[in-house]
Amino acid sequence: MESLLEIINPHFLLRNAFYAGLIVGFVCPQVGIFFVLRRMVLLGIALPQVSNAGIAFAFLLHTIGWHFFPHMESEKTMALTGSVVFALIAIFTLAILERKQKGFTENRIGFTYVLAGAASILFVSWNPYGQTEVLSMIRGEIVSIPDFYLWSMLAIYGTIFICIVGFHRNFVVVSYDTDMAVTLGKKVLLWDILLYLIIGIVISFGVMTVGPLVIFGFLLIPPIAARMVVRGILPFCIVSSVIGTAASFIGFYISYRFDLPTGPTDIAILCIILVLLYIGKILIRLKR
Repeated sequence: MESLLEIINPHFLLRNAFYAGLIVGFVCPQVGIFFVLRRMVLLGIALPQVSNAGIAFAFLLHTIGWHFFPHMESEKTMALTGSVVFALIAIFTLAILERKQKGFTENRIGFTYVLAGAASILFVSWNPYGQTEVLSMIRGEIVSIPDFYLWSMLAIYGTIFICIVGFHRNFVVVSYDTDMAVTLGKKVLLWDILLYLIIGIVISFGVMTVGPLVIFGFLLIPPIAARMVVRGILPFCIVSSVIGTAASFIGFYISYRFDLPTGPTDIAILCIILVLLYIGKILIRLKR
């Protein structure tokens, strides 16, 4: 109880990490539901890895003399630029190939994941300076988030959440059934582009803040868990964010109470929730 009171205290030392986790836990599942609706869950694994490669590549260019941002205090801006550019290129390329039906979606996503992982390692290895800083940026340092970065995250994720809520019906229609969206007169390409931009920004900014593992977990596990227990789009969206926010809160409390790494603890809690809901669903079926 004492640890809980410390965490919710406005002057708590790690309050930025706590708030950042809650923001990720609330907003990311709202983006992740579109991976589930589009049956492209594996894309949630590949894109964080692509963002990693973008961060490493941006630092590599800076090291060899391509100074897009002349001051070192802009290193986060530099990393974010590389992360966003790589993520958007990957997602639009995959989307174009998907529209043209070139090969199997799973094969393309698997290739993207492997290529991005190898590229990340090579870019870091080729960087003779600052490998520690690059690796730290790639892993995400949720416990050391400065005030400016927290407010930036709140502004960006808040804007994205407003966009998702405002255009939710259009996003759902084009994600669930493209043919029906065309029949209804929806501009599918326009809504796809906007959704891909949102996905790219959420993943790119999130990877730098909390790391790829946490972003992947909060994008996919809450929607998958919610899908098992609710029917209908609105309950699906609400329960997804409830699960994500609850897991973030519980995970942070446990990590603080028992001195554990926050990110992996959050993911472990999400997995426990998923398993419990799955077991509960089976028991309900057997009882019926």
